Amino acid sequence: MEKKRIERFKKQLLERRQELLKSIAQTQEEGRAMQHSYGPDEGDRANSSLDKELLFQQTTHARGLLGGIDAALTRIADGTFGQCMVCEEEIGAKRLEALPWTRYCISCQESSEKNR
Repeated sequence: MEKKRIERFKKQLLERRQELLKSIAQTQEEGRAMQHSYGPDEGDRANSSLDKELLFQQTTHARGLLGGIDAALTRIADGTFGQCMVCEEEIGAKRLEALPWTRYCISCQESSEKNR
């Protein structure tokens, strides 16, 4: 892959990484603020509990995505970015544009999903 394209992907990944870190920090702060918002009403406590669960799910998803981005940045550093980790073929340009942190070509991804 061209060095210029790789640098563009690296920039996108670093920007997305910063967004995720900011989002995770904000979500954690919201969760801490909610700990003090329990009311005497059982319905209020149930709503607070649900809100906390949703925040937890958001953070978990963001952390997973952050791990994928960090792995993609590592692949850029070691020269394997854009190469499928299963078949070692080049990942399609459209797929990388949509998901620059992807590890698999579309064929290997589909095979993986079928085997789940």
